[in-house]
Amino acid sequence: MRPNPKNHRPAARETPLKLTLDSLPRELAQRLSPVYLVSGDEPLLCGEAADAIRAAARAAGFTEREVHFIERAGDWADVRGSAANLSLFGSRRVMEIRLPTGKAGSAGGAALNALIGANDPDTLLLILTARLDRDAQNAEWVRAVEARGAWLPVWPIESSRLPAWLRARARTLGLNLDDEAVEILAARTEGNLLAAQQELAKLALIGTGAVTADTVLGSVADSARFDVFQLGEAVLAGHTARALRMLAGLRAEGTEPTLALWALTKAVRDTWNAHSGGAARAPAWQRQAAALAQAQRRAPRLSFRGLVQRAARADRMIKGRLAGDAWDEMALLACELCDKPTPQPLRA
Repeated sequence: MRPNPKNHRPAARETPLKLTLDSLPRELAQRLSPVYLVSGDEPLLCGEAADAIRAAARAAGFTEREVHFIERAGDWADVRGSAANLSLFGSRRVMEIRLPTGKAGSAGGAALNALIGANDPDTLLLILTARLDRDAQNAEWVRAVEARGAWLPVWPIESSRLPAWLRARARTLGLNLDDEAVEILAARTEGNLLAAQQELAKLALIGTGAVTADTVLGSVADSARFDVFQLGEAVLAGHTARALRMLAGLRAEGTEPTLALWALTKAVRDTWNAHSGGAARAPAWQRQAAALAQAQRRAPRLSFRGLVQRAARADRMIKGRLAGDAWDEMALLACELCDKPTPQPLRA
């Protein structure tokens, strides 16, 4: 049964609780804590967690909301003053404190400890911070949160878990993504879940339940869609000069490098599958089948380990994790896949 808002009051916990994104809905359905701390550097997930807490608070009768942005030490005086004032209409309230750095300082720590220890049944405290480092996690006010309420540390979605996350999000929007569609979205949005959610929302607006790689490319960059597919076909066929011209053209047009890298890595994978007898999708058209047949004939001379390492280097460059020019690295990848290890300069 849903608790009566007039009688329901947040209660301190007997033991410290550290929530997860998965356990939060269940916990909110069972009880409401007097204080919540949500910390992390993933805006989408932190925002959704905070929204869930606010919704549970509203259902329990906390109809007012105060938001305090802490930018300097003097801002804590406003927090203390607000906490000391009763609501004008006697309503219960959510006091939301946004602490961008995660470091409260001495004044902030004292203010937070006072708020947490006040045991005011008409105030629910929601603290939103960036990721807390080791020192911040050991702060007295954080331990006070754990003693009386709940802490939800939000961690980024690891790359290995991102495809499953995308599929789950897509299902909530009525979308069914095939493997290649997931691969493209994961490559484009790793480290930016807000962008991933926006891309899925765009796909949902198209109005089709089944989402293929072609659908994703059409949504992402319609003008570059066919060039990206043709780039993969060119490297499969071993047409080095054509592949390099396409890379230069895609770069000049402002195409996202992740799309070009996707086409190249798909060509590597298709060549390996054709060579090793692994599972592979049937070529979409006759010309692509002919290109794949040429790649299969070159396959015994190719170093697939080197190709994969080259693709991984380009990926790290795109994400800023390795110094270098990702487009030049992709040019080398294209040449090696074409069995022409010395590239010509990239020119549009």
